[in-house]
Amino acid sequence: MSGIQGQILDVTVVGCKKLKDTEWLSKQDPYVCLDYANTKYRTKTCTDGGKSPIFQEKFTFSLLEGLTEVNVVVWNSNTLSSDDLIGYGRVQLQKAISQGYDDSSWAIQTKTGRYAGEVQLILHYPNAKHQASGGYSQPSAPPAYAPPPHQPPPYGGPPVPAPYPPPGPAGYPAPPYPGGYPQQPLYPPATYPLGPDPYGGYPPPPGAYPPPPYYPPGPYPGPYPPY
Repeated sequence: MSGIQGQILDVTVVGCKKLKDTEWLSKQDPYVCLDYANTKYRTKTCTDGGKSPIFQEKFTFSLLEGLTEVNVVVWNSNTLSSDDLIGYGRVQLQKAISQGYDDSSWAIQTKTGRYAGEVQLILHYPNAKHQASGGYSQPSAPPAYAPPPHQPPPYGGPPVPAPYPPPGPAGYPAPPYPGGYPQQPLYPPATYPLGPDPYGGYPPPPGAYPPPPYYPPGPYPGPYPPY
């Protein structure tokens, strides 16, 4: 935390929440006191602020080397009697000095150490040093949007065919036939010698059966002898 001597720290008292209630019959009127080194500030009284007063007041401190705490005290304002202590606490400045900004709620306690509520503060240190470059820590802008490279639409016209490699130096010989492939010769229909027809016919029947044997005529009429 070196190099903070004389630098400016802005502290905004936003408000309080969950404060201890010190009033019995009416709402309390809180206010906040800040103390750093020899510099002290006090907010305006939030009349009837009760347990959740709102202030939204900004104060400026000149930092001292080696002193990284701010004392905060919350009081309840009274008209006819002394003010009532609601609670007190300490605010650490390390985050604001290293990062330049701190928006946090800090718990406060009573004299007996009991929880007494919270105080919301915004700490802003304009001369915060960036860890790498040593400059003021500004929130970096998002990188510029780079449009994607142009790509042909997935659907549309027919794709362009890939070019064929160029022919070799000697090329390929032209085909000897104009059609690319030689035509097949027309062969005459096959003729085979006709063999004998197994069913061509049967030999012609004989002209007549041989005549029956001749018997000499007998005494009885007729060609055959009687039985």
